[in-house]
Amino acid sequence: MTIGSNGHTGGFRLGLLVSHLRDEEKMILAAAQERCIPVDVLQDRRLALDLTSPNPPAVDVVLDRCIAHTRGGYALRAFERWGIPTINSSRAAAICDDKVEMTAALAAAGVPTLKTSVAFSVPGALDVAEQLGYPVVLKPVGGSWGRLLAKANSRASLQTILEQKQQLGTHHHSVFYLQEYIDKPGRDIRVLVVGDEVIAASYRSAGHWITNVARGATSTRCEITPDIAEIAVDAVRAVGATLAGVDLVETPDGLKVIEVNGGVEFKGLRTTTELSLPDVILDHAISAAVLSRWDVGEAISV
Repeated sequence: MTIGSNGHTGGFRLGLLVSHLRDEEKMILAAAQERCIPVDVLQDRRLALDLTSPNPPAVDVVLDRCIAHTRGGYALRAFERWGIPTINSSRAAAICDDKVEMTAALAAAGVPTLKTSVAFSVPGALDVAEQLGYPVVLKPVGGSWGRLLAKANSRASLQTILEQKQQLGTHHHSVFYLQEYIDKPGRDIRVLVVGDEVIAASYRSAGHWITNVARGATSTRCEITPDIAEIAVDAVRAVGATLAGVDLVETPDGLKVIEVNGGVEFKGLRTTTELSLPDVILDHAISAAVLSRWDVGEAISV
């Protein structure tokens, strides 16, 4: 496959934007090596982007696997300005990295999601909790892996948590993102969406109310029903992503979205499907590069 782009020849070249190499990035690199796809690993801490005299990396597409969201956001915007397609776009990444923006986007698109409010003071958050009803879940606006989540069973316990967060000293801890608590059946559902297609889904089960694989949950195969496919694809479209993991919860009112993860981890999910998820992701990256070159009228031969 040959794609004319960015001053290099000899075929498709992937840029992999990372903070560090997790299991998923190592799997993507191994799959690329097996397919003889050259990869430039773009380590966010080591990037130096000349904004006045651009010297963009010689890659056809940048796959964002960065967990340092500030550095990643600046890098993605620079790559886009230089004409390099990114997965996901900087806009989609920013929405997925901010739970307030993500929830607002889902609600605006009519995607079923949990009842959620944001408050900016302890009294405001306590008022919100009374409306949501106890227990209530308090989450950081940014972050992943189920870190810094708290479940408050009463007004007194919530006030203690809120006041402690307020003392942590950064403005992020004074933005209170509160969500209704769902007594889920010991599991939630992780769905991988690539483009407009659901690729795989798994149940994430745990004895704890937090069912993240990073917190010890186990993954088992989940049948992709029409309802799961529809809500997952709608959620990814709502945030403007083309590659994402959607977390769903089963409620008495049907499936609802917990959140959409742009830099989706799939260590648990891959054990529940026969598909090679790194290869699916690489295929998507190649397609994005081809479509980008087609849009600007460059010759492409495969």
